[in-house]
Amino acid sequence: MIGLAPSLAQEDTTLAPIVVESDADAQEAGVSSSGPVKTDRYVGKSATVGTKTQVELAKVPQSVSTVSRKELEDRNVQSLVQATNYSSGVRTGVFGFDPRFDTVFIRGFNVTDSGYYRDGLRDLGGVFSVARKEPYGIEGVTILKGPSSVLYGGGSPGGIVNVVSKRPTEVPFNEIEVQAGNFDRRQINIDSSGPVAGNDNILYRITGLARGADTQFVATKDDRIYIAPALTLRSDDHDTQLTILGEYSNITSGGAAGFLSDNGNLTDIEHGDPAYGDMDVIQKRIGYEFQHRFSDDLIFRQNLRAARINTDMKYVSVVGISPDGLSATRTANRLIDRADTFAIDNQLEWRVDTGPLAHTLLAGIDYTYLDSGYDFGSVAAPDLDLVDRNYGQQPITPPTALSTLYTLKQRQTGVYLQDQIEYDRFVLTLGGRYDWLDANQYGNFGHFSGRAGLAYLFDNGIAPYVSYSTSFAPNTGRSATGEYFDPSEGEQFEVGVKYAPTDLNLAINAAVFNIEQTNTLASDPVVIGASVTRGKVRSRGFEIEAKANLIDNLDLLASYTYLDMEILAGDNPGKVPAGIPANQFALWAHYQMPSGPLEGLSLGAGARYYSKTWKDDGNDTGKNADRILVDAAVAYDFGAANPKLEGLTARLNVSNVFDNRETTCSGSYCYVEEGRTVIGSLRYRF
Repeated sequence: MIGLAPSLAQEDTTLAPIVVESDADAQEAGVSSSGPVKTDRYVGKSATVGTKTQVELAKVPQSVSTVSRKELEDRNVQSLVQATNYSSGVRTGVFGFDPRFDTVFIRGFNVTDSGYYRDGLRDLGGVFSVARKEPYGIEGVTILKGPSSVLYGGGSPGGIVNVVSKRPTEVPFNEIEVQAGNFDRRQINIDSSGPVAGNDNILYRITGLARGADTQFVATKDDRIYIAPALTLRSDDHDTQLTILGEYSNITSGGAAGFLSDNGNLTDIEHGDPAYGDMDVIQKRIGYEFQHRFSDDLIFRQNLRAARINTDMKYVSVVGISPDGLSATRTANRLIDRADTFAIDNQLEWRVDTGPLAHTLLAGIDYTYLDSGYDFGSVAAPDLDLVDRNYGQQPITPPTALSTLYTLKQRQTGVYLQDQIEYDRFVLTLGGRYDWLDANQYGNFGHFSGRAGLAYLFDNGIAPYVSYSTSFAPNTGRSATGEYFDPSEGEQFEVGVKYAPTDLNLAINAAVFNIEQTNTLASDPVVIGASVTRGKVRSRGFEIEAKANLIDNLDLLASYTYLDMEILAGDNPGKVPAGIPANQFALWAHYQMPSGPLEGLSLGAGARYYSKTWKDDGNDTGKNADRILVDAAVAYDFGAANPKLEGLTARLNVSNVFDNRETTCSGSYCYVEEGRTVIGSLRYRF
C-alpha cells in the first residue's frame, strides 16, 4: 500500500482538554500542576475525557486508559503508536512499521480516520496531510474506549485517543537533552517554562527539538524540526484563564515505506529510492483554551484551534518484475496534499442539587470545518537492478503534470446535553447529541447520538458499571467505480468494574463489551486507494488493565485483551477481519534503586504479545504468526553520586530488543514490524 494514507474519513469533533498531573517528581519534569486529568506516577486518578467535566475515573461508565508523562519518559516513547501500545484494547502495528503515519486500532476498529484529538479538539487533517504527534511535546495520552459520539460527534466505535501539548508551569525549570541512536539518529531537545518577569499570572513555555535520522527502509528518513510555544494569562483570583497554544513542525520522512508484496507474500524488494523519495510535511497550528468561573457551580469554557498541513510526497513504486527476475519496473510519483482546518467547542457546566440528587449539567455546541484535497502525477522511472540493488544510483525524473484526484469541504455543527446525577453511591450519566454535517462528497445529513451509564461506588474502591453508547461516522471513501458510501453507525453495550483503593496507588479496570457497526469500510484488496464495504461487523471481548506503584520506586503496568471479531453481513460473512489478534497482553516494570551503592540507577523492561491473525478477510490464505516484542531501559541519575551533578541523567532505551521483524499480511499487502531501535540520551534539568 505504497503512498496510501491510513484513512480517508475526516469527521470533525472535539474533545475536552487533557493535562497530566503527577507527583512531585513530575513537577521537576515540567508537568502542569493542575488540569482535567490527574495521575500519580503511572496511575490515572481523574479525567474529563469521559464526560468533559472533572470527575473521578471510577464515575465514568466507560473504560479509560491514561499514559502519564512519567510513563512516556520511562519508555522513551518516540511516536503515538509507541505511546499507546501497552494499553488494553489497543492494537498497533496492523500495517507494520510506517514512520509516515500513526495508525492505532481500538477494540478492533481503526481510529486513525476519526478518533485522534489534541488539546480538547479533534485533530483534523486531509487524506495524506495527517497531523503528526511529537511525544516530546506532549504531557500525556488518554484513551476513551467504545462509541463516544454523544460528546464528540462523528467517530469510530472503537474509541478516541487524545494527546495534550505541554503547558506553562508555575514552577520555573529548563531542560536540554541530546540523543543518539542506531540508523544514524541525532537529536537535541529543549524545554523551558515558568512565570514571565516574576508575574505568577503570566506563564510561558517553549518546547522544541531538531532531529536527523534514517530508518530501516532505504528511502525513508525520520527528520524533524518542532517548536511549540505556549502562554497562559490569568486573573489574580484565577477565575478567568486563557492559554494560547501553537506549533510549527517541519517533518521529512519517506513517500514509500515497505517491501513489494507478490500474491500475498512479502518479498525482499523495497519500494522507494533515495534519489527521489522524501515526504515533506509542514504542520502549523494556533489556538487557545479559555475558561471563566462565574461561581464554584457555574463555569464557561471555550476551546479553539486553526491549523494548516501541507504535504509534498515523492516516492518510487515497484510495479512489476521482469520475466527473468533480474530487474523491476518502477514508477516515479508525486502527491501534493493540503488541509486547512478550524474547530471550536463551547461548554457551560452547572452544578446544582434537586433534593437528594446532585446534578452536574453540561451543555455545549461545537463547530468544525475542513478544506482538503490532493493532486497526483506519475511517470515511468528507471528499472531497479535486482542483482546489484542500485538504489539511489540513477537519476529519477519526477512527474511534471499533476491532476486533482480528491477534494473535501466539510462542516459539522453539534449540540449536546449531559447530566451526571449522583444519589448516595449511585452515579447515573445520561447524554444526547445532534449533529448536522454538510460536505461536498456526501451532501447533508443529521444524526442523533446517545449514552446512558450507571455506576455504583463501594467504600473499598470497587466501582461496577454498565453503559450503552452509540456512534456514527461519515464514510468518505469511494468504491472502485467511484461510488460513495452511507455513514456507518455503531452501538456498544459495556459492563465493567474499576478498582481504585484510597490507601494504595493502584488502578485496575476490567470490562466486557459488545460493539456492532453497520456499513463499515475496508481497503479494496484489488484496487489501490479504493474502499469496499463489509456491511456489518461485531466486536466483542474482554479487557483488563492495571497500573500500580505499590512499593517505593517500582512502577508496574499490565494489560490483557481478548477480542472476538466477526463480519456479520456484507462480504465474507462469518469471517474474522484480517490483522486483528484474538489475544494480546503487555507487561512493563520500571524500578529505581533505593539508597545504597546502586542509588541513582533505574531499570525497565517490558514485553508485548500478539496472537496469530488472519491474512485476509475471507480467512482463505492462512494466518500471520504470533509474536513477542521485548523492550528495555536503563538510566542513571548522576545527582545521586554527586550533588553538584543534580539534574543530569543518562538513559538508554532499546525497543524490540531481539529485532523481531515478523511479517503481517492483510489482503494483498504485507508489512514488517519495526526493528530494533537503540536510543541513548543525556539530559540536564535545572
